[in-house]
Amino acid sequence: MINVFILNKNTNQLVEAEIVIGTLQEMPQKKEGWGFDWRTEFQKEDTEVFLLKLLSDASVQGVLSLRKEADMLVMDLVEIAPHNKGRENKRYSYVAGCLIAYACKQTFKLEGSYYGYLVFVSKTALIDWYRNNYYAQQAIGQKMFIDSMNGNKLIGEYLNRNKNEK
Repeated sequence: MINVFILNKNTNQLVEAEIVIGTLQEMPQKKEGWGFDWRTEFQKEDTEVFLLKLLSDASVQGVLSLRKEADMLVMDLVEIAPHNKGRENKRYSYVAGCLIAYACKQTFKLEGSYYGYLVFVSKTALIDWYRNNYYAQQAIGQKMFIDSMNGNKLIGEYLNRNKNEK
């Protein structure tokens, strides 16, 4: 578990949240407007699913799925809550950044040649978004990675933020 701060767009104030390993009962569902079937993802072998939840009311603001493959840590899915998408009527910012930075932090627990590297496959439409917002680099096709240097940048920006920084 790790505590983070996300930005309440209505008040322009940082609010405290936590990233925790989720339980099956906590997994968001498609019928609630989420894009992925998180209950199915949760039940996959060798997969850990993490939730970013507000400390104030435990509401889920984002979800992250990680899996080890050989010596690599793979980010299979990351999704922010439906009410955090888009520019208008968005409730909270920094959710995706916190989750991706958390994934990067986990890569420093790896041993071997992929120490510090997070790998994932992006939707074509999001390649530039990952590149521009999260320092990701394109490998082949839709395969992307965040190296240790850029992972540390994300950790500094999103996980080490204090309540007075925006």
